Amino acid sequence: MIEELAAGAPGWTARTDTVVIGSGIAGLVAAMRATRHGRVLLVTKALLDAGSTRWAQGGIAAALAPEDSPEEHLADTLTAGAGLCDAEAVRTLVTEGPDAVRRLIALGAHFDLAADGTVSLTREGGHHRRRIAHAGGDATGAEISRALLAALKQAEGVEVIEHALVLDLLTEGGRAAGVTLHVMGEGSRDGVGAVRAHSVVLATGGLGQVFSATTNPAVSTGDGVALALRAGAEVADLEFVQFHPTVMWLGEGATGQQPLISEAVRGEGAHLVDASGTRFMLGRHELAELAPRDVVAKGIMNRMRETGEPHMLLDGRHLGARFWESRFPTILASCREHGIDPVVQPVPVVPAAHYASGGVRTDGYGRTSIPGLYACGEVACTGVHGANRLASNSLLEGLVFAERIGEALAGDPVATGTPATARPRRRGLLDPSVRGEVQRVMSGHCGVLRSAEGLAEARRLLAELGGRTCDDPCLEAWEATNLHTVATAVVAAAERRGETRGSHWREDFPDRDDARWLGRLNGRLAEGGFRLEFTPERSHRTTAA
Repeated sequence: MIEELAAGAPGWTARTDTVVIGSGIAGLVAAMRATRHGRVLLVTKALLDAGSTRWAQGGIAAALAPEDSPEEHLADTLTAGAGLCDAEAVRTLVTEGPDAVRRLIALGAHFDLAADGTVSLTREGGHHRRRIAHAGGDATGAEISRALLAALKQAEGVEVIEHALVLDLLTEGGRAAGVTLHVMGEGSRDGVGAVRAHSVVLATGGLGQVFSATTNPAVSTGDGVALALRAGAEVADLEFVQFHPTVMWLGEGATGQQPLISEAVRGEGAHLVDASGTRFMLGRHELAELAPRDVVAKGIMNRMRETGEPHMLLDGRHLGARFWESRFPTILASCREHGIDPVVQPVPVVPAAHYASGGVRTDGYGRTSIPGLYACGEVACTGVHGANRLASNSLLEGLVFAERIGEALAGDPVATGTPATARPRRRGLLDPSVRGEVQRVMSGHCGVLRSAEGLAEARRLLAELGGRTCDDPCLEAWEATNLHTVATAVVAAAERRGETRGSHWREDFPDRDDARWLGRLNGRLAEGGFRLEFTPERSHRTTAA
């Protein structure tokens, strides 16, 4: 079933060979690679550097050290993924990753160096080796974004439209043929328009704004997943939303983008403690504070339940002022801005929505179930992350699979079909006030802790909100509609998976159940709503979990 937003007829049309939606690491790399096969139009929702990439603190993971190997990186990734990683996709990531990072360096990205001139590497949760390359101490994403934007300026054949929200996919003869979008007054075109293209690349980022508290920027409203669903594309693993364990606690009821305290702080020796100073992660996992993120998030939530405390504490006082200032200057400044000095006091932390391991399902070259439509970065589900993303694999995934899309575009045939005869169903826009309601429903019933009762209530409340429409086709209404679409799909997947695995924690099914649930939930929109199909896959069994 194909749906479209009730956006009105396009008032202008542009033509290009490839249209790339998004300007994080995945979108920028895909756009530059796509110039080898024709003209490129890069569309971004806000400014070019406003996506999630520039917020990435920790770094990018790759087996760059002589004592490390892709096989060890593979093993750590599979273990974190809790049995659901696609082993071949992970092998692609870890084997192509080191050279992809070296190409990023050759492009102009400046990573921090050790005394011997090699790239300085740190360690994060789930990694048994120091393999995280970082820049500016804790400003890795900002440096990668800077380097890629500088390279983009030198690239020929790329046109950019900023302040543009992608609306729907255009199709011809059953394949992607462009997109409709709305330029919000500050781009090169205004109003609703159409971009006709041979190929469409979704690199729209995550869906963290589905929840009340998240580390994601305000633009992360699940637009790419919502577009793909309306177009009839297949999605997967939407139930696996990773909650970062150490997000600064700003008080009861804090909403919106919250300050992240990078996992690298724990990698450099900071400890998680409760109000009494007890290191509660000791004995819960062999890696203690450096266990995979789902384990640490659950450990924090369990300790909060046991003690009745509203947060736990991250204690890095023993690291010293000089180390904080040189290694984590961004985090130090953020903490002090909120009245906390980690040099002399522990930082209050709680888990918050951070990363979607699932998304639009792709193959190893970013191809989706719709010919001509590609996806990379957080919007995509390559199978790399399984049930829980390993720390700092996200930037690497965006880099590696964006490069692979560049290869695949060479063999992408030009669309020669005629427009589909079946008319899409028009979807009414929801009132902007739905956004806050969706976030409250999701945080209350589909957050770190989930249960059959809570998920059923979330499903009921979301269905009610689906009737709150509006007649004003504004940005806020489109975002609210996208959030509602994605939230409904996430709840359906979380309700269906009756087990606890990775970042999906069911209180009523507290154990991992490989006999029934070692496989993937694939979904798509159909008549009557979102439909799911469980697919046990052989590749999921070739794991180290």
